[in-house]
Amino acid sequence: MTEKEHTVQHYLNLANRSGRGKFKIYIGMSAGVGKTYRMLQEAHAMLRNGINVQIGYVETHGRVETHALVEGLPAIPRRQVFYKGKMLDEMDVSTILLLAPEWVVVDELAHTNIPGSKNEKRWQDVLDLLNAGINVISAVNIQHIESINQEVKYITGVEVQERVPDSMLQIADEVVNIDLTADELITRLKEGKIYDQSKVETALRNFFQADKILQLRELALKEVATQVERKVETEVPRSQQMRHENFMACISTNDEVARKVIRKTARLAAYYHADWYVLYVQTPRESVDKIPLAAQRHLINNLKLATELGAEVVQEHHASISEAIINVALEKQITTVCIGKPHISLFRIILRTNLFNQLLKTLSSNDIDLIILS
Repeated sequence: MTEKEHTVQHYLNLANRSGRGKFKIYIGMSAGVGKTYRMLQEAHAMLRNGINVQIGYVETHGRVETHALVEGLPAIPRRQVFYKGKMLDEMDVSTILLLAPEWVVVDELAHTNIPGSKNEKRWQDVLDLLNAGINVISAVNIQHIESINQEVKYITGVEVQERVPDSMLQIADEVVNIDLTADELITRLKEGKIYDQSKVETALRNFFQADKILQLRELALKEVATQVERKVETEVPRSQQMRHENFMACISTNDEVARKVIRKTARLAAYYHADWYVLYVQTPRESVDKIPLAAQRHLINNLKLATELGAEVVQEHHASISEAIINVALEKQITTVCIGKPHISLFRIILRTNLFNQLLKTLSSNDIDLIILS
């Protein structure tokens, strides 16, 4: 583990201790969608309800509507730092810890602190506040999330340097997406509600293009959906949860078709963020001493491919492929069984058995779908 990874893990361990404050993150596809505006609206609502909420750090970027919401909210003075001939502002973490408000608003989660600060990154400051039992509302753009850095670079052509560990989203009690359509965002830009008019044309030629915004919007929606799904899994009793997808690919020793079934099932599982399995049933006619060595090698390679793609491999010895599929599907709580199209040997074997109707009936009665992949 690198020194940087040790530092990240240190702060995450602190945040996982008991007594940690609540953490809410507003996430968006880009600057200008309204994350800071929404945080300030929420702070006003808290204040009206008698909750001790303070602004730790808010960056309005000169946006008139956002700046207007700062008025009337108590704010902790920023720390003045002289750096490279300039007087700069930073969030005063020490004072926030001393005053210990119930809630604090901390904007720009991915911000890099001025050298000489206690922490290198603002997300580390936030973890200090959470560890002290202070509740935090923060905001970040999707392009600053560590794990999708390369995807963002591919979409925008820019490698974002200020990044936040994915674990910050995972420890959040709530992750809220602030969403706009690409047209709405571009309209806001043209109206001067995001940047000064002198910067609008440059922004339209670069980042603020409909195709780029649309792809970043998709990333943001997917990320929030993943966090909500994780929250459901940890906080909602299993008996009350909606059924999650579990896929099972059934393969035979037919090399080419097995690879297709594995890859297509892997894509389906990735799309649904689902667990998936690969089942190979070894019948007496496919015992080691009865199938060619080449077929055995292909089978081993395909099972290895399945593992590399994230599947759990299940191998069964059974005289009836249909019965084996039923047994494993029920045991693993499978929602969708994937098999190859009719010309493959597995399907022909199933069709020749009188248990095929039983397979269909059992899958249907347990609300298990059967997909025939070409």
